[in-house]
Amino acid sequence: MIRGLYTAVSGMITQEAKQDVITSNLGNSTTVGFKQDNLAIRRFDDVLLENYDKVVGGKNVRNEIGTLSLGSRVDSVNTDFTQGMIQDTGKPTDFAIDGKGFFTVQRNDGINNGQYYTRDGHFHVNMKGILVNDAGDSVIGRNLATNQLEPINVGDGKLTSDVYGNISINDNKAYKLYTVDFNDYNSIKKIGDNLYQGNNAAENNAVVKQNSLEKSNVNVINEMTNMITTMRSFETNQKIVQSMDETLGKAVNEVGSVR
Repeated sequence: MIRGLYTAVSGMITQEAKQDVITSNLGNSTTVGFKQDNLAIRRFDDVLLENYDKVVGGKNVRNEIGTLSLGSRVDSVNTDFTQGMIQDTGKPTDFAIDGKGFFTVQRNDGINNGQYYTRDGHFHVNMKGILVNDAGDSVIGRNLATNQLEPINVGDGKLTSDVYGNISINDNKAYKLYTVDFNDYNSIKKIGDNLYQGNNAAENNAVVKQNSLEKSNVNVINEMTNMITTMRSFETNQKIVQSMDETLGKAVNEVGSVR
């Protein structure tokens, strides 16, 4: 009975975690370049059930009944990096990566050399003439004159880009967007603000589309279906816990009581 309680409660905890992931996906279904998460669930190790009811040669011997699952637990949260739809915006500071790769931005926080990665190409030029994202982080590019990585300085010039991310300012080639990719996508972690951290980032020649943005890859209909399924599973485990609690209450308070 107690094992059954633990099993049902572990199911409730798992379904609650899954609901949090689904809620995050739905809440970011309109976020530019957002990649949906999926919850990986694994079960606890099975336990062996046995008794000594089997009689052999007039003696009780060990009898293996079988195994019993003790429920489920959260294994990991994995990000789905499949391509989102690319939508034209007509805005010259909007960029989308078609295929693999990430934009690189710089944040003055002293962590990871200040470099982070994103699929969100919704950029704008700040008051200092620097190309930045919505959080104010500088977009990094390779200066074609010095071959150094630095924030892209647009000034008050006209910005244009080709499909390889070569940026021209007033029709003069000045920068190349510093896009990177990873061999191991499992090393990439979300840190908030639609940014990622990752190990061993390598520069790549991503296909870049100007005047465009990549939409979220969240399928709202699928997530709503998953939400309903998760809620029903949670309610089922909740009813099991309530039923077992009532049964245990009767066993403690009524069974064997002297009237």
